[in-house]
Formats: sequence, structure tokens, C-alpha cells
Amino acid sequence: MATNAAWGDAMRLLGWLREDRFRLTALERARELGLTDWCLAAGFVRNRVWDWLHGPAFSTPLNDLDLVYFDPERSHAERDRILTARLRAETGLPWSVKNQARMHRRHGHLPYASLAEALLRWVECETAVGVRLEGDDRLTLIAPLGIDSLLAGRVSHNPRHGDPAVFRRRVAQKGWRQRWPRLVIEDGRAGDAGSFGGGATETR
Repeated sequence: MATNAAWGDAMRLLGWLREDRFRLTALERARELGLTDWCLAAGFVRNRVWDWLHGPAFSTPLNDLDLVYFDPERSHAERDRILTARLRAETGLPWSVKNQARMHRRHGHLPYASLAEALLRWVECETAVGVRLEGDDRLTLIAPLGIDSLLAGRVSHNPRHGDPAVFRRRVAQKGWRQRWPRLVIEDGRAGDAGSFGGGATETR
């Protein structure tokens, strides 16, 4: 169970996302698709936190908008290509839509049972955080690996992914330290879930 401090951290993160008009509009557009078990994840949440840690006025553009969902009944790649093309055409933004029900094949994992389980296998702990806009307009945070290290400005390998070499390649290719110089890259140290791991929805 999350401590009061950890719950407060989750609410603070959701507050940063709600204050961002661009991100809120993207969440509204994603919700209109009516997908099952979905969220906007990876840089959509992670970069917002890293920007904030570097100063309230710090803002970096997103390379893509990672919309992930879990639907084992409709897991063919063509559906994702159609949804990606539709969102890009309608908004002019670099959307990327991926059904996590088939992503286990890419990494040699056993099939995932849910979106949260798929995030649990992502490469970095800090990337495996997503947000969903509910039907009542509340935001829900999905963070099966926790948010402690994200809020601390660390970048750490997720041992559940199973290949540290992939982590090192991503760190080198993404150039995160060049964009966010205060980040601490924890090469060789496995991340952990911290005091908060799971999900949290805004209260009213």
C-alpha cells in the first residue's frame, strides 16, 4: 500500500500533467478512440517530470506520443498502423499506437496479461509510467514500477526486461543527458519500485 507521502507524489505528478494544456488535449483525443486498458506513456509522462525537475519554465518537445493499450482480441499490427495514421492525419502530431498484447514477441517474453504487466517489462523504470483520462475527466496514473526514481531524476535499468545492453544502447542513442543535464544515469544498477507502485486516480 502506498504511504501518504508516496500518494502525495503521485498526485503531484498528475497535477503537473493536468497543468499542461498540450498533454491534456492529447489525452482527450486518445480517450475518443474508446480503446481498452490504455494510457499515454513513456516520454509523455517521463519528459514532463524531467522538464519540471530542470525548472518550471523548462519545456522540451516530444519526439512522439506513445499511446499504448491492451487488447488481445485485436492484436494485429495493421490496426495500430491505421490508428497511428488516423491520429497523425487529424492532429499533425507524431503519434505512435501500440497494442501491448503482442509486444512480448519483440522481447522474447511470455505473453502479457494486462497493460500494467507490459509496462512492468519496459527497459527503464522511469519510462514505464503512463496516464489515462477517465470518462469522468479524472487522471489515472499507471506506474507498476513506481515513480520514486523518476521524481529523483534517475535513469535506471529495469531488471524485469532482462537485457542491460538494450538499456545502454537506448541511453547512448536518446541523448537524455544532453537534453536534461541533471539526470543521473545508473548504469549497472537495477531500479526498484520504491514506495509507490501500481496506480492512482485523482480524487474529487
